[in-house]
Amino acid sequence: MGKKVAIHNLGCKVNAYETEAMGQLLVQNGYELVPFSEPADIYIVNTCSVTNIADRKSRQMLHRGKKLNPKALVIAVGCYVQTAGAEAVFADGAVDIAIGNNRKKDIISVIRQYERSHSVNTDMVEIGKETEYEELEIETVTEHTRAYIKVQDGCNQFCSYCVIPYARGRIRSRRQEQVLAEISRLVRAGYREFVLTGIHLTSYGLEQPESSENLLSLIRAADRIPGVERIRLGSLEPRVITEDFMKAISELSHICPHFHLSLQSGCDTVLRRMNRKYTTEEYAACCRLIRTYFPMAAITTDIIVGFPGETEAEFASTKDFVRQIRFADAHIFPYSRREGTAAAVMPGQIDGMTKRRRAQELETVCAGLTEAFHRALEQTRQEVLFEQQESIDGKTYMVGHTGAYVKVAVETEERLDNRIGDVFICKPLNREIMLAQLENLY
Repeated sequence: MGKKVAIHNLGCKVNAYETEAMGQLLVQNGYELVPFSEPADIYIVNTCSVTNIADRKSRQMLHRGKKLNPKALVIAVGCYVQTAGAEAVFADGAVDIAIGNNRKKDIISVIRQYERSHSVNTDMVEIGKETEYEELEIETVTEHTRAYIKVQDGCNQFCSYCVIPYARGRIRSRRQEQVLAEISRLVRAGYREFVLTGIHLTSYGLEQPESSENLLSLIRAADRIPGVERIRLGSLEPRVITEDFMKAISELSHICPHFHLSLQSGCDTVLRRMNRKYTTEEYAACCRLIRTYFPMAAITTDIIVGFPGETEAEFASTKDFVRQIRFADAHIFPYSRREGTAAAVMPGQIDGMTKRRRAQELETVCAGLTEAFHRALEQTRQEVLFEQQESIDGKTYMVGHTGAYVKVAVETEERLDNRIGDVFICKPLNREIMLAQLENLY
């Protein structure tokens, strides 16, 4: 039996994809994967650095690995390594190997080099100068029905609050043929839904303007793969929502009517301070366009409250704008000061109590909008991909999601995992799940 390796992932869906890929590389090379809480010979933490809190969590997990087995090899991988630098990562003695972004594919050779030399090792690049997409791939995923497919890395936006361009570098896109080959493999493995994701998905293909490969061409090609039942898009920027784009994807067979359209603030003056490259009116026009082609679409978003200098009037503008757009769901984040960003040194930093209050107020508004979106689905027929069996209030249900990513439960003892069915939506089962009756399976 090979050495035991425990991997812990922090952060975004891209990180999760890369963690899956590293795990599969390790297994292919004779290592045994075990839970992070168990004794292991090697502990790997795929770190996050989106906030100072994420940095702290990354350090805590690295220390936990060393505490679980002081003789173990502890490896820090990813964004925290890239932004903090090797000297800071190694400073407290918990880490033996530091691997930056765009070098995760080399994890096997880095481990073997360490085992030969037994010296502290670093594999990092100047990420801002990287132009090649790091080829990582997966054969299977932890989820049994839905597969996240990383197609893009890096970001050129430089929003004033965000460290990601420094952690991930400039935009780099995966070759379309590699993406399609991976989706085809996963179809053969039984997966039916595919989520296209990236650090800045909207930028897919833009670093090669002479190429015919762009986000729309990728979506079209994925839609044609036999066995693909659903294609869901990751987080988008408003600039991709054009008449031509929406018309084109509305003509495809497998696009989910779910659009996560990044907002961050519903106030133009705050958007300018954030260095976001659209106005609220432009954003609203995108939402109208989405609903023209997908009338029952779920539009979801991310919003930051308490950004430096945000006045009560500016926050009120955001609440009004959120009501105007009628989001199906929203992730609300109190602004987290991130060292090394322009926003960190802006005047008018908001105190924690005010940020928490605003977050709670906006969450209440958004909860009402989610409830209204769910009510609009009552007495309608929807397609559901069933994912797992759950016990709720002593009854057995099969649960899954509609194309608009609404969670639905059907009371049944029958296992319907990875089956797609037509259901009739009855009423809310609770705040998060809609109760439905099964009408047809296929």
